[in-house]
Amino acid sequence: MLCLSSLPALLPPPNRIRPRSPPPPPPAPSPELQKQQHHSPEQRITEKCFKNALLPPFMRSQSPACVQPIPGPPSLLPSNSQRLPYDLPKKEPDIGSHPWDPDYSYNIPEGSGEEMKHPNTTGSSGSAQKSAPALPPRPSFMKSCPEYLVLLPDSVSSSKSSSSSSRSREPLVGNPNVILVSLGELISEKNVFTIEGEPTCCSQCGSVLDSLYDNVVNVCYFCQSSLEPPTSSSAICLGCRDSVFLLTPGDKALALTDTLLLFCIDISASMSITSQVLEGKQPIYRSRLQFVQEAVLQRVRKLSETQPHMRVGLITFNNQVTLHGFDEFTSRFLRGAELIDSEYLKEAAFSFPSPQPLSRTRDCLQREILGLSESGATALGPASLVAIAMASRQPGSKVIICTDGKANTDLGNLEVEGIDARPCLSSTIFYHDLGEYAASQGVTVSVLAIEGTDCRLDELGRLADCTSGKVVIASPHELYTEFEEIIENRTIATHCSVTLLLPTTLCVKGEREAGNRATREVGNVASDTEITFQFGAREHGSQGEVSAPVAGGRVSVQLQLRYRQKDGHSMLRVLTADKEVTDDSSVVLSSLVLAIIQLNSSQASAALAVRGRFQDAKSEGETQRELMERALEYDRSAEDKLIYSKWLKTMNPIHNSLQNYTRSLTDMGAALLYSMKNSNMSISLKEKHQH
Repeated sequence: MLCLSSLPALLPPPNRIRPRSPPPPPPAPSPELQKQQHHSPEQRITEKCFKNALLPPFMRSQSPACVQPIPGPPSLLPSNSQRLPYDLPKKEPDIGSHPWDPDYSYNIPEGSGEEMKHPNTTGSSGSAQKSAPALPPRPSFMKSCPEYLVLLPDSVSSSKSSSSSSRSREPLVGNPNVILVSLGELISEKNVFTIEGEPTCCSQCGSVLDSLYDNVVNVCYFCQSSLEPPTSSSAICLGCRDSVFLLTPGDKALALTDTLLLFCIDISASMSITSQVLEGKQPIYRSRLQFVQEAVLQRVRKLSETQPHMRVGLITFNNQVTLHGFDEFTSRFLRGAELIDSEYLKEAAFSFPSPQPLSRTRDCLQREILGLSESGATALGPASLVAIAMASRQPGSKVIICTDGKANTDLGNLEVEGIDARPCLSSTIFYHDLGEYAASQGVTVSVLAIEGTDCRLDELGRLADCTSGKVVIASPHELYTEFEEIIENRTIATHCSVTLLLPTTLCVKGEREAGNRATREVGNVASDTEITFQFGAREHGSQGEVSAPVAGGRVSVQLQLRYRQKDGHSMLRVLTADKEVTDDSSVVLSSLVLAIIQLNSSQASAALAVRGRFQDAKSEGETQRELMERALEYDRSAEDKLIYSKWLKTMNPIHNSLQNYTRSLTDMGAALLYSMKNSNMSISLKEKHQH
């Protein structure tokens, strides 16, 4: 078990400076004053002892050892067997000294020529007394300097402490070592020092060093070999604490034009299916396309009032793909063999003029929307390619695909199934590659399926998953609300990747890139984007004889965020943090942030499930749930318990249903898992028990 915590360390302040020589002795009293002082021998010894006790050991006078009870009320005094001993002079025999302790640092204080003595354990009467608790070994990175500590008697019974100690050393089920990365907040933050140019990096692992180190080092804290003793340059982490680097200071910033929004609407024959709605008290029937038309028209009117400079385009598909024109530009139709050639479709999208601002095209766009009618097949694959290629002109643009069925033309066909009811491998590869292409161009794709249909969202949802978009199933009455949420979630950065660096004694869990360094490609980042990482101690034998971090020690963790701003500049933000290591499970459980563990459990389980690893996803959720239940045994607030009960009520049916999936997901299950995979702390998952 390993957990990094922020426990206070019992260490001297780093800026303390010890004197090299003792101060001059106090002036001697005058002879007249000495004659006036008449004390008994016992009083003189007591007075001398108190004077000596107020001085460090190397400044005390050479006199026999003495022990004096602390003056005060009898209820606050230790017993006769617990008197406080003072150091013996060097020339006197230390009768009750402890044997040599190899774990204790016997150092000579600065400014003295005498050896440090272990505290005496015998009183003036020679009776044995209880020894004080042993001092911990001095950390290797501390300077050799004397410390003066007051050790009070332990009032806790040994039986009680031993039972609690054994309980606190029990291994934990699950992994409490979770890092939450709020990408939207880190990228949006302005009050961070910005440095122009590339940072100073380690030549092996790429860790970013503090700007004070001008030369590139060969071995750093994060990649040093565990089989060799650490060098002076690698024993302490010299990582950059918190800085933003402008990697392309010489590049000219791009013009901050408004992004492009493209509606990609299904107008196939199945969109003519009607549903009953109430208009006042009179029931009427509307087709699916009519619901879509109404929702899009409302959004266009709203955007023309609030964002008149936004550019909005329209693409429709049935057995052909139509790029709807505006003003003097006529519409373009792609059909037949043209729908099979991917390169031809891209060229057609690039050559078509980009839509103008809504302030100029609103009326024309409304006429095009109202003139739509249902017929033909579903050329969803070619339409998606054309829409993404057109949106790639401006990074940060959005594509919203609205459909009610499976793609059934040659390119990206999802109706033709192969072995085990899976779509053709070529179609799976097509949507995966198309999603990667959209992410590389800074385009966010969201998929909106109409409720009660089968669209193979497990495959089509890859477009949204690769680009940080949304996969939504909505009833015809909820289309406007879903359109609004997708549009309002703006992209603030593109081409984002996150790298986590750990010391060689640790490793990242659950990532494809094993070891102490892992990089995750995020792509597009919105203001609410959050991701999580799991890490832990490296398993024995995974890389030589690697030992786990020592409890009470400290380890450093570095996070690197690479992204591209809307003006085209490439940026790098680096954060390095130091955390203390503990093996005390009670400390871990009492300080655990349940909301972060819940988010990580949801994201990790969903990431495994969408890759077809359903049993691993269920196991991941169950182990983290047991960890949270252990944490609830400690003093938790009513709010924590309420949040956990709601989360458990939502997640239990999801984890139980994972065992029913063997080859593919239903549309409802796919939409839910993609939403979990890209969820954040501010989103509460909807309770969906039928999937």
